[in-house]
Amino acid sequence: MWRSRWDAGILKAEALALLPCGLGMAFSQSHVMASRRHQHGRLIIEVDEYSSNPTQAFTFYNINQGRFQPPHVQMVDPVPHDAPKPPGYTRFVCVSDTHSRTDPIQMPYGDVLIHAGDFTELGLPSEVKKFNEWLGSLPYEYKIVIAGNHELTFDQEFMADLIKQDFYYFPSVSKLKPENYENVQSLLTNCIYLQDSEVTVRGFRIYGSPWQPWFYGWGFNLPRGQALLEKWNLIPEGVDILITHGPPLGFLDWVPKKMQRVGCVELLNTVQRRVQPRLHVFGHIHEGYGVMADGTTTYVNASVCTVNYQPVNPPIVIDLPTPRNS
Repeated sequence: MWRSRWDAGILKAEALALLPCGLGMAFSQSHVMASRRHQHGRLIIEVDEYSSNPTQAFTFYNINQGRFQPPHVQMVDPVPHDAPKPPGYTRFVCVSDTHSRTDPIQMPYGDVLIHAGDFTELGLPSEVKKFNEWLGSLPYEYKIVIAGNHELTFDQEFMADLIKQDFYYFPSVSKLKPENYENVQSLLTNCIYLQDSEVTVRGFRIYGSPWQPWFYGWGFNLPRGQALLEKWNLIPEGVDILITHGPPLGFLDWVPKKMQRVGCVELLNTVQRRVQPRLHVFGHIHEGYGVMADGTTTYVNASVCTVNYQPVNPPIVIDLPTPRNS
């Protein structure tokens, strides 16, 4: 399904339709890429000029550079669940946005499970416990999990603000007592939970972060631009696998109903220019389920649930050669 959407001709037409009149001629080459500089040997990513309007950013970069078209990017077929794992490889099973709907999911064989957030509806302790029990039933050697915008109780600043409000947008969550959610992460006993942190498994450096551009006031929301860039600046160079809840601009971030790109421009620039991981796993945009690659990084939107919250998208399997020093 997604192959036809990423046909080069359709991409060009989409970009032209969204481009304001004259925009393609209005910008100099200095606008083509966000400015960068080096400081103490580290590449510094700066806020992109089009950060606040990802659809415009996608259109501009696509028209002027073909940045999101072949041969720069390609759609990729995930590994079939019944395919034998090559010798010397590690098999990653990627899921996201299961939203407490794990019972019907057929989990394939693999070595490492990656869950890119939104494993609950609201982050209620009862939901977290149920998810943890499901994790405990799975045979993977390692299970790596991050939170998403639905894990409200995992965002302590969000919860502190929520309980101060007179009007409760999330009544079942706002009624929780602090002692019931302050240590909610400790309920995840059957996985490695990452929140702006890193772990090394089987020789792979894996970093996880739950943040995403503001999305109707849910958890782990930050304004586009500098606030999000400060979170992405925490990602260390040399990471092999990056897990974020939201997608980078242009990679499996298209929302057809709104005719918009919603990925983060600063995340894209951080991934492509500075970190350059081998694998970037995310979810959040249910409509974007699939796999892409840019020649350096494989991008996986592993949303199990569809836009209608039906858990029908299969887990995505990716094989990577295991580092020799593992």
